[in-house]
Amino acid sequence: MILNKGENVPESAVDRLVNAINAHDIDALTACFAPDYSVVWPAHPARSTTGVEFVRRNWEAIFGVYPTVRATIVARVENGPEIWGEWEFASDDTPGFQQRGVVVAEEEDGVIKRSRFYMEPLEAA
Repeated sequence: MILNKGENVPESAVDRLVNAINAHDIDALTACFAPDYSVVWPAHPARSTTGVEFVRRNWEAIFGVYPTVRATIVARVENGPEIWGEWEFASDDTPGFQQRGVVVAEEEDGVIKRSRFYMEPLEAA
């Protein structure tokens, strides 16, 4: 989808998710997901799971370990309900902590219903 500057376009659940992660707002973060949300890790199938409660527990743990974690979408493409984003996670208080990869999120009724994660730790150059 190509948007013209200045268009009044509603914020996607993915946009709200980035803002909630960066604000460390766990309630706003979990509100971005459907109750029966499912995530698949094609390269790491044992990490796949369902349910928004898993999302809450996972992000509570991440915020506890990395108190300055932030998310950035470096690039993205939207195709109907799918948003393909190149994400980066980094934390100022943990030098060297950086993850980067692609997340394919599928939105339905204003929330993220499904996603596929292709995230990996970023190796030093």
